[in-house]
Amino acid sequence: MAILTRRGTAGLMAAALLAPLLARPRPAAAAAAAPARIISLDGSATEIFYLLGEEGRLVATDLTSTYPPAAAALPKIGYVRALTAEGIVAQRPDLILAPIDAGPPSTIQQLEAAGIPIRHLPDNPRPDGVAEKIRAVADLVGKPEAGEALARDVIDRFAAAEKAVAATTSRPKVLFLLDLGKGAPLAGGNSTSADAMIGLAGGINAVAEVKGFRPVSTEAIVAAAPDVVLVMGHVAERLGGPEGIAKLSPIDQTPAGRNGRIVAMDALYLLGFGPRSPDAVLDLARSLHPEMTTP
Repeated sequence: MAILTRRGTAGLMAAALLAPLLARPRPAAAAAAAPARIISLDGSATEIFYLLGEEGRLVATDLTSTYPPAAAALPKIGYVRALTAEGIVAQRPDLILAPIDAGPPSTIQQLEAAGIPIRHLPDNPRPDGVAEKIRAVADLVGKPEAGEALARDVIDRFAAAEKAVAATTSRPKVLFLLDLGKGAPLAGGNSTSADAMIGLAGGINAVAEVKGFRPVSTEAIVAAAPDVVLVMGHVAERLGGPEGIAKLSPIDQTPAGRNGRIVAMDALYLLGFGPRSPDAVLDLARSLHPEMTTP
């Protein structure tokens, strides 16, 4: 007698719920070799499609795909960690590109039960990781040569940024806060894209002993004594810009707050680790090192 596990039962229920959407004609089977209806849940991957001239394969993205501006015209299916299966299936994708932490898990299970292929791209926050992701997307769309050229260009630009940063003398302590004004803020410790960017830009993570993104107390922020506080642009806009953040407690009790050294950068640009990341490294480095001179 067959025995259904709880997960198996959930999969069958999901398939039944999605059956009306799946009953319509699916894309041709040949699309498996060259996907023509792709949903990107990775903002930096979306950028790569545009740079390769393959944006026509994208039928939708999640809300992290904010660049280039043309990507805003694509249908949005929600935030990468708060997805619903129905909105995705309605786009009739033949492939979903997703980071490993896309979710919730129940939605991923529903999509798998619906038979939609899900591919996880390389997601390593370092220069060679960006090149690896570029090559993966290029191979997917049948443009390995163009992908290799783009990957080499990005690596060369990272090398130029590294050289410029190496010529600086200051090594400020930088505290990245994922959000503010909503309870205990989340700080970016080691093993995060924020930590990687701070290091590439010649800074020292003020909470390097913390792993991942973790809530930090008022006392911990003051004790970290950051020279610079780094936030995402939309957070700064909500809180009155860098000037407003500098006045917030406990930021006002840190060297960063007292000296007005609050840096705000676009989230995808700062944390996405995509083709624009070498430029982001230089922009952040200029904010961290007053002595820096670059073109």
